[in-house]
Amino acid sequence: MNQTAITQESATSSKKGHPKGLGVLFATEMWERFNFYGMRALLTLFLVNALAFSEAESSIIYGGFLGLCYLTPMLGGFVADRFLGNRACIILGGFTMALGQLFLFASGFTYASNIESAKILMWIALGILILGNGFFKPNISSMVGQLYEKGDNRLDSAFTIFYMGINVGALLGMTICPLLGDVKLNDGTRVVEAFKWGFLAAGIAMFLGSVLFYFLKDKYVVTPDGKAVGAKPVKTGEQSSDQAKFSNKSIVMAVIALFALAVLFHFAFGTNWLYSFIYSSGLSLAGLILSDKSLTKIERQRIVVLYIVAFFVIFFWACFEQAGSSLTFIADRQTDRHLFGWDMPPSFVQNANSIFIIVFALPFSWMWIKLQKRNLEPISPVKQSLGLALLAFGYFIIALQVKNLGINDKLGVIWLIVMYLFHTLGELCLSPIGLSLVSKLAPHRFSSLLMGVWFLSNASGYALAGTLGTMLPPTSDKYEEANKLGINLQGILDGTITATSQQLDKLASLKIPTHYPSFAGFTIHNLYEFFMIFVILPGGAAILLFLISGFLKKMMHGIR
Repeated sequence: MNQTAITQESATSSKKGHPKGLGVLFATEMWERFNFYGMRALLTLFLVNALAFSEAESSIIYGGFLGLCYLTPMLGGFVADRFLGNRACIILGGFTMALGQLFLFASGFTYASNIESAKILMWIALGILILGNGFFKPNISSMVGQLYEKGDNRLDSAFTIFYMGINVGALLGMTICPLLGDVKLNDGTRVVEAFKWGFLAAGIAMFLGSVLFYFLKDKYVVTPDGKAVGAKPVKTGEQSSDQAKFSNKSIVMAVIALFALAVLFHFAFGTNWLYSFIYSSGLSLAGLILSDKSLTKIERQRIVVLYIVAFFVIFFWACFEQAGSSLTFIADRQTDRHLFGWDMPPSFVQNANSIFIIVFALPFSWMWIKLQKRNLEPISPVKQSLGLALLAFGYFIIALQVKNLGINDKLGVIWLIVMYLFHTLGELCLSPIGLSLVSKLAPHRFSSLLMGVWFLSNASGYALAGTLGTMLPPTSDKYEEANKLGINLQGILDGTITATSQQLDKLASLKIPTHYPSFAGFTIHNLYEFFMIFVILPGGAAILLFLISGFLKKMMHGIR
């Protein structure tokens, strides 16, 4: 072996058999997830307590924000594939998100003196974060797959390790940001002024991650033969055979379909315009990609498999992402959060997910490798159906615990932690395996764009999560506030008492609902009925996906 080969091997391989570039991407993604999840843990509480939004309004904003964060990767993937390359988009997105956190800090700084200005700053901040995430998210994920040769059996393991980096960052973010920003005094009074420090910590983390990637990318983020991963695409005089070929007719038809479907979702299903746009974007882009003339029959069928699996993933994220909205409100309002003598911040409870990911990510990676060696490893759609089933089971456990819970009773925080355990096991079966599946099935010329398409299923799931979050029935604090005003909220909700106009005005000023929410024609009276929504949706999706997995296996043409 010559000296050049030795140098190249030392730069690209780790002692455990993975490229060192995986460590760079791991660390970069870790700091970005610190930024994202730290802010996410505080967002809905900040909207309600500082900016005076209702819980339903904050759930819609939360779902729309998350949905757009996973819609803009389409743009980021396209720009990377055609113009800037993965590397430049990651740097651009990282510094953009750091700026967005500074605007949230400014919103938290000014809300007390001028709430309207604080709201404007909040909207600007969310817009900047959405844009930055779009450039960052699809590109760093697609670069993981490019570190390995096609067909490398370590890819599932690599994405599981990468996924652990996501959750190390989430753990740090959802620990540090709530400790700084979600502060309550001994008497239970929330220190609203503290939210800004949590947002500032998130911004600093994003800045660190961007700087880290900038200085280490050239040395370590390379292919097995030493070429730069994610470099700027090389332009030639003629269109490359390894480039997407969309006809003008296809592009026009996709744009028409986008607007037509948005109108359909809005008027036929009553979906707001933002959510309608998110849903229609995924469908129209699916058709556009399949219209590419360079696709072979096998490539086309593999892409169809991605879309089918992505559809089922929508139901997973719609239920899983209650963590940042309805589950946070339940943790805040109707949960005894004392654990080993510590009254944890409400936004900290969801951190159980990150802790469990870190504990179980490597064992899951080891398990898939062992099953593969024994030819017992299930195909990716089967793994994902198992993930949906575990998510449903976690909600079923919590549903049983709240079934006989009185209005003034509190749920033990340990049951939320148990629920997050099963959600985590489901996530490990679904999310990293899905990222790996995109790298396996996507033609190289569509790698970033199809990674963006995969995140569109997340976008649609998050939008649906926002809608489902509004189904949360009034929690105990609403009844207490109404009782202090001499109003029988239970009687008004049940229809046994007719509220006066003065009572309705008082309840409206406190943003207390006067009617039960409903879903698909069913009225949601209590937390048990609310949680059963999240048992039925992913549970039904799990069964259906499992039943069609054999059909999908044939369309994957040897890829598992």
